[in-house]
Amino acid sequence: MADAPSKIQVAPSVNSPSVEKDDSLLTPDQLANFGLKSPGGAGKHYVLDTNVLLHEPGCLNRFQDNHLCIPADVLSELDRFKTEQTERGANARRVHRKLAEIFGTDGKVTSGVPTDGGGTIRLIIYDPNLCERSSRELRRFHRIFPDRERVDHRILACTLLLQGHVDPPVVLVTKDLNMQLKARAVGITCEDYLNDKVEPKDSAKSEMAELMLDASELQRFASAGEIELEAGRVAGLHVNQYVLLDAGDKQAIPARLDSAGKLVRLVVPDALRIPDGNNLKPLNLGQKCFIDALLNPDISLVTCFGQAGTGKTLVAMAAGLHGVFAREFNGLTVSRPVVSMGDQMGFLPGSLEEKMRPWLQPIYDALELLMSPQNSQGPRRKRSKGDSENARQKPYDDLVNQGVIEVEALAYIRGRSIPNRFFILDEAQQLTPQEAKTVVTRMSKGSKLVLVGDPAQIDHPYVDSRSNGLVFTRQRMRGQSFAAHVTLSRGERSDLADAGARLM
Repeated sequence: MADAPSKIQVAPSVNSPSVEKDDSLLTPDQLANFGLKSPGGAGKHYVLDTNVLLHEPGCLNRFQDNHLCIPADVLSELDRFKTEQTERGANARRVHRKLAEIFGTDGKVTSGVPTDGGGTIRLIIYDPNLCERSSRELRRFHRIFPDRERVDHRILACTLLLQGHVDPPVVLVTKDLNMQLKARAVGITCEDYLNDKVEPKDSAKSEMAELMLDASELQRFASAGEIELEAGRVAGLHVNQYVLLDAGDKQAIPARLDSAGKLVRLVVPDALRIPDGNNLKPLNLGQKCFIDALLNPDISLVTCFGQAGTGKTLVAMAAGLHGVFAREFNGLTVSRPVVSMGDQMGFLPGSLEEKMRPWLQPIYDALELLMSPQNSQGPRRKRSKGDSENARQKPYDDLVNQGVIEVEALAYIRGRSIPNRFFILDEAQQLTPQEAKTVVTRMSKGSKLVLVGDPAQIDHPYVDSRSNGLVFTRQRMRGQSFAAHVTLSRGERSDLADAGARLM
């Protein structure tokens, strides 16, 4: 996850019509001052949109021997976010510091500064009052998109202007799908920034791997609880991967590949026991694997994919409460992003807790389900005055007041250090990779981080099923001795919920 230079990955683009160069009315000095003069050398000219820089500030190091061009209007747009006390604001400030370091004070912002990868980076400037007269393409563009004050349109016009004055190819890199469509409509080659995307097979793979054993090997595993196979037979597996050991006519047995290269039996209790609450039993094989990872003290990071109703949040919270009551952790912290982490919450009245309540209500519902004792007297039991007061007291309120259970806003996690906590991040697919990195780096010794979510249900405008923080964390941490991943595929909420998740 470091910002070391690497080859940029971009999505394949639709072939766009070539732009005929105009006889420029701009002088050589004006071309240089506007950043329209090519620095020379091989390589493409990549124009970066604002959302790419906010998504991953480290992208400035990832273009190798190509020419990186940043429209001046992007700096103005970044300026709108730099004062935010959010991950987006932090990324904007990081980009500003990086650009200031690159350009220094020598005034070469539009002529191109060499990069470590052999390319260049420069600012490009679009002045519609002067530049439009030099380009038929720009005049056509403004007839199609007449709003010249819109930042997206100015970035597109800047790209068209550059495209008419340097050798091709010129490529606009943006994560805004609507802007990609506009770009292709006016003849601009446009690509998505894919450096943090995983391969489709990694994000789509949901089934457990199967490993064939003969009957004697399976019997030995069942008796000893572990088995070590030849390296070639487990070559395709990674540490802490869950597999099904199958001997054909025998019943398959689940196992986990430990850091020593042995296949070991799952350690799963009959039920996760919550004192004075409801015990939770694993209902399927996926949940058993999930509980094994959640209770394993050697695993400090667990990622879980699962559609709605598979029990990923409830099982994680039950395991967290189980560990807290067993004094393995000092407390349980549960959070979820407000669609995208860091959005302002000023539209709801009241305190921070009251503002967050609607977003965090599913977590409170799960806590109440797990910690409420069974009521054998039914819903119509008559209550005394004292009973009415107790009814308003939630079963988790005392632990919340003591700080043992925290249900809080993810937007305020930056700067924290979290030791000896069981930390559950629900709806983690709504995070960007940088936001996920921020959460992971907050964990101190003794803490366990659990990221759960459904990569198929994303509302964030600039991430998708291959580039969200949940999938990104799973991909980058896969194979580490402290990390495990489980995919839950069987719905347990109800037949209706399971059918709705699959068919609708």
